[in-house]
Amino acid sequence: MQEKRPLVEALEQFYKKKPISFHVPGHKHGLLSNLPLPIRDSMQYDLTELNGLDDYHHPEEAIKEAEQLLTKLYNTDASLFLVNGTTVGNLAMIFATCQYGEQIIVQRNAHKSIFHAIELVGAEPIFVSPEWDEQTKTASYVSLTVMEEAIQQYPFAKAVVLTYPNYYGVSSPDLEDIINLCHSLQMPVLVDEAHGAHFQTNKGFPKSALLYGADVVVHSAHKTLPALTMGSFLHIRSQLIDSKKINKYLRMLQSSSPSYLILASLDDARSYVERYSSMDFKQLMDRREVFIEALESIPLVEVVKVDDPLKLLIRVGKYSGFQVQQAFEKQNIYAELADPYQVLFILPLLKVEHEYAFAEIRKRVKYAIDNLKKEIPDRVNNIDYLHQKSISTLQMNMELLSEKQGEWIPYVRSIGRIAKGMVVPYPPGIPLILPGEKITVPILTELEEWIEKGALFQGEHRLEEKLIYVVEE
Repeated sequence: MQEKRPLVEALEQFYKKKPISFHVPGHKHGLLSNLPLPIRDSMQYDLTELNGLDDYHHPEEAIKEAEQLLTKLYNTDASLFLVNGTTVGNLAMIFATCQYGEQIIVQRNAHKSIFHAIELVGAEPIFVSPEWDEQTKTASYVSLTVMEEAIQQYPFAKAVVLTYPNYYGVSSPDLEDIINLCHSLQMPVLVDEAHGAHFQTNKGFPKSALLYGADVVVHSAHKTLPALTMGSFLHIRSQLIDSKKINKYLRMLQSSSPSYLILASLDDARSYVERYSSMDFKQLMDRREVFIEALESIPLVEVVKVDDPLKLLIRVGKYSGFQVQQAFEKQNIYAELADPYQVLFILPLLKVEHEYAFAEIRKRVKYAIDNLKKEIPDRVNNIDYLHQKSISTLQMNMELLSEKQGEWIPYVRSIGRIAKGMVVPYPPGIPLILPGEKITVPILTELEEWIEKGALFQGEHRLEEKLIYVVEE
């Protein structure tokens, strides 16, 4: 049975009226568009804030009702639709909790949007480094011990920002204890739970940070739920943070012309979570296990399972993840990301009625690997990527940094220099070098490993010329 979807229903009712457009957007229900037909058809629902469709920044009708259903589902004080991605949720929650010059404790392997938010606010970040997870060969979660030390050293910090789970689906056994510790000191906990919107569907998934008591949690609904890209949820359940303040910043930071296609997909995604049954989950897990066994029957293939069942790490012999990624893409299989060791698959949150071509995928994987065997493996030896101290700060604050001139130098001569630009392997979008940070031997070593393996980078860099942007001496 289909659950109520107020916003989807409002759009359908509006469409049935066969409306004539003398309003924005300029494509006029797709009439003027030369895009492919399937895209053009969807533009009939790409509307603006007209009578019957509510006002995104002051909802009173369909959007309000849809967000109330979301609030009830996730059992929060308030849950909101975001059309500018989890990025805008991260920005809003940090703007609402700290001001210029105040300290904020932040997990070092956070998404770049967290660091952008701290820079925009002008707060002083206190970095806490995560534990190294040997199984997945990734930086994972911050331990309770490290957090206790950080709070002891910086007791006036205004908030703690954590990432849970990490990009690879690794959760944290210390999260609840950390939240309890912070709350005992009246310190709010903000969680970027971009990859956990589906945790609400079944107890077989890790628990959401909301269930552990986090004050604000942001979900990328588009990552694992059937929502359009840029569609996210923001949840507030807190005695320490005023939801009106977060709403204030969302009105400032989000578009005044929201995409109704994204909003409708969020309404539908919420309904999908609500309708996801225990039978759906059981069948998904059964099909997942068969798929894993099928992959592991291929010579050289190793499948690494993690806390989140929707995430699978695929390794192939001594081949790097970048080599595997290229081999897969030649067979039109596109992984979420590659790193020096593996590629990451994100499985679909299938229901009983859904078909998925697992058998065909297995055939393509085998063909890709048969071709890959013709290449020389170039996976790196294990390297300790935890180059940061457990607790650290920037060598130069943002205000002073902005006054300094920058210069481009060969990155091989950058040890000891202070970075002027951010360098971000993408995906996963976790900064390797932050502006104001001193470049060390381990940081440079990791940078060279990413470059050698063909990783893509965002930020201020000219790595194709072997140059990096640093503060001029």
